[in-house]
Amino acid sequence: MNRDRAEVIAIAALEWLAGKPDLMAVFMGSSGLDSGMLPEIASDPGFLGAVLDFVLLDDAHVLDFCAACDLPADAPMRARQALPGGALPNWT
Repeated sequence: MNRDRAEVIAIAALEWLAGKPDLMAVFMGSSGLDSGMLPEIASDPGFLGAVLDFVLLDDAHVLDFCAACDLPADAPMRARQALPGGALPNWT
């Protein structure tokens, strides 16, 4: 997956979160952000990675997001890997 596609998926995840006020509140609280900050950081690749990290914390969130956006269940993980900080560790 290329970075542009990953960013599109992450923005879709942010939109999905915004449509779930209770879950969005948990995300905002855990990130330390307030809603006024979103417009200025919503396109930042590091922030978008954090959005995907949050979605990836719970399989139910992944499946719900993917179903809502007609994406395969591995799309959020593949997108996360394409954004800064998302590379899989190399233990060798």
